[in-house]
Amino acid sequence: MQPREKAQEKAQGRAPAAASSEIPPEGERLNKHLARTGVCSRREADDWISQGWVRINGRPVEMGQKVMPGDVVEVRQAARARQQDKVTILLNKPVGYVSGQAEDGYRPAVTLIDAQSRWAGDTNPRRFERNQLRGLAVAGRLDIDSVGLLVLTQDGRVARQLIGEDSSTTKEYLVRVRYGEVERNVQAAFPPDRLKLLRHGLSLDGHKLKPAQVDWENPEQLRFVLQEGRHRQIRRMCELVGLAVTGLKRIRVGNVLLGRLPPGQWRYLGLDESF
Repeated sequence: MQPREKAQEKAQGRAPAAASSEIPPEGERLNKHLARTGVCSRREADDWISQGWVRINGRPVEMGQKVMPGDVVEVRQAARARQQDKVTILLNKPVGYVSGQAEDGYRPAVTLIDAQSRWAGDTNPRRFERNQLRGLAVAGRLDIDSVGLLVLTQDGRVARQLIGEDSSTTKEYLVRVRYGEVERNVQAAFPPDRLKLLRHGLSLDGHKLKPAQVDWENPEQLRFVLQEGRHRQIRRMCELVGLAVTGLKRIRVGNVLLGRLPPGQWRYLGLDESF
């Protein structure tokens, strides 16, 4: 797009047009197109369309309308402004909290988020407001016995990047293990060929797992780097090779580190951070 065209869009209150590459000859549903090109989530797209904030070739669109090759998709600035108000929160989840809805008497991790539990070291200038909890969804769960970095977001783009079907975002974990009755110097007792299986060759739920990076952090602790997140994946992988997990901590999601964030406290995703 030429600078003059960008200036015209800004003057008319519109954001730059969405990319139209890779649209199939038969067209693509508008909400899917906006999600695929990273503009917003499908749910956000439906909301924007209903609000009249999206146009194709300068004309208003209807729900379910398709984008055809060569079409120009425009998103009005009002939609971008609403999107910028959405928050992404990083929480150091302690043991005993579930990631999603309350279950079996256990509290959901989102109940830890309030003005008092915000980390004093958070440098983001955003002010906490209760409405930031509305629609806040977990993007990559941790089970009740696991601790560490939990991402909660109102932004569908972030959720898609972290847990979408085509996500390639890696997550890093420190995992304390026991091998049979061996709790000290597990590394010396654990067969090297089983470590290779952890890296590649295991299946869960009838699906072959993607290759993983698995190495000894110390004689009792493994470091896992995964590109997927099946239900209790690390614990089940370890069970398949005879290991029992006695502690699991997530320390990184994509480019974002847990760092010095204390257990039970949270901070906003930094203005200079991205996954």
